[in-house]
Amino acid sequence: MRSNPLALSAVPPMIKWLLIANGIGFLLRIYDPQLMILHFALWPLGSYPVGATGLSVGFKPWQLVSYAFLHANFFHLFFNMFGLWMFGRVLEQVWGQYRFLLFYTVCVIGAGLTQLVVVSFIETGTIAPTLGASGGVFGILLAFGMMFPNVRVMLLIPPIPMPAKYFVIGYGALELFFGVTGTEAGVAHFAHLGGMAFGFILLMIWRRQGRLGG
Repeated sequence: MRSNPLALSAVPPMIKWLLIANGIGFLLRIYDPQLMILHFALWPLGSYPVGATGLSVGFKPWQLVSYAFLHANFFHLFFNMFGLWMFGRVLEQVWGQYRFLLFYTVCVIGAGLTQLVVVSFIETGTIAPTLGASGGVFGILLAFGMMFPNVRVMLLIPPIPMPAKYFVIGYGALELFFGVTGTEAGVAHFAHLGGMAFGFILLMIWRRQGRLGG
C-alpha cells in the first residue's frame, strides 16, 4: 500500500456515506434551491434582505457543516467527490473510518471559519453564499501529500505526472495566489486554504502523539 496506495479500488464505509450524503444534498438543492441556499449555505455574519421577499439571510452555526453538502452544479459535485474518493479512500484505510471522519470534519469546519472571517471582515462587495466540499477535499489532499509524498499523481489539465508533495505544494500556492489577487472571482480560495491549514494543524498534533500513521 505504501508503494502504490492509489491502486486501492474499494469504496470504504465512510467515503461511501459521504458520497451518498453529498448526493442527497445536491438533489435537495435542486428540489428546493431557495430553502437550501438561504438556510444551509454558508453566509457572512450579519443579516441581509433577500430582494422584496421579506426574508433575510445571515450566518447560522450549523452552516459551518451544512454548506459542504451543497454544490453549485453537477461538475462542482463531481470533481469534489472524485477528489474525496481518490485520496480519501487511502486515508480511511490507514486511519479507520472514525478518525477519517474527524479529520474531514475538522477541515470542513476550518475551511468554513476561514471563509467566514474573509467574507465578513476582509472582502467587500456582493454578498454571496459559500457552498461545496472543496475545503474538506483540500485538507484530504494535504494529508495524502504528507503521508505519501513520493507517490506519483496525475494532473487532469494538463495530464502531467508528479510526486504528491509537489502536487499539494503547487495547488496550495495557486490557491494563495488566486485568493490574494482576486483571480477567479466566485471561487472560495481562502476556504480551500483554510481546509489545508486546519488539516495541517491536526496532522501535526497526531504526529506529536505518534498517531499519524494509524
